[in-house]
Amino acid sequence: MADTMQFDLVSPERKLLSAQASEVQIPGADGELTAMPGHSPLITTLRPGILKVTANGQTTEFAVTGGFAEITPEGVSVLAERSLPKGEVTQAIYTDWVTEAHKAHKEAHHTVVDDAAKLLADMVAMGTHIGLDPNVANF
Repeated sequence: MADTMQFDLVSPERKLLSAQASEVQIPGADGELTAMPGHSPLITTLRPGILKVTANGQTTEFAVTGGFAEITPEGVSVLAERSLPKGEVTQAIYTDWVTEAHKAHKEAHHTVVDDAAKLLADMVAMGTHIGLDPNVANF
């Protein structure tokens, strides 16, 4: 079995990373999962969180707000709604993301209120992981 697999992360704005990775940790909608070379095929939706890619012994982290991941034995492709390298997520950017989550929660119809509440909770958790304050000018 190969030691690495192809990894690609793209958002509507740009390609964020294309590399040979040994491991990818994904914030899946149903929980965290780790993909490695030879992984069984899987498609999952993403929840807001931190995606971690290990390539050449270095781990790079990206904040993602949602999207999809396709995992095959040969690689992982992530199509993110929005994504930035963790170090590029400023308080202002995070505030915008949380504000949008609040708006989605407020405008949610009764059938999607739980999904919007989960989105908001995941956004707050992601910011806390990055070290940003979800209470700064967000509410």
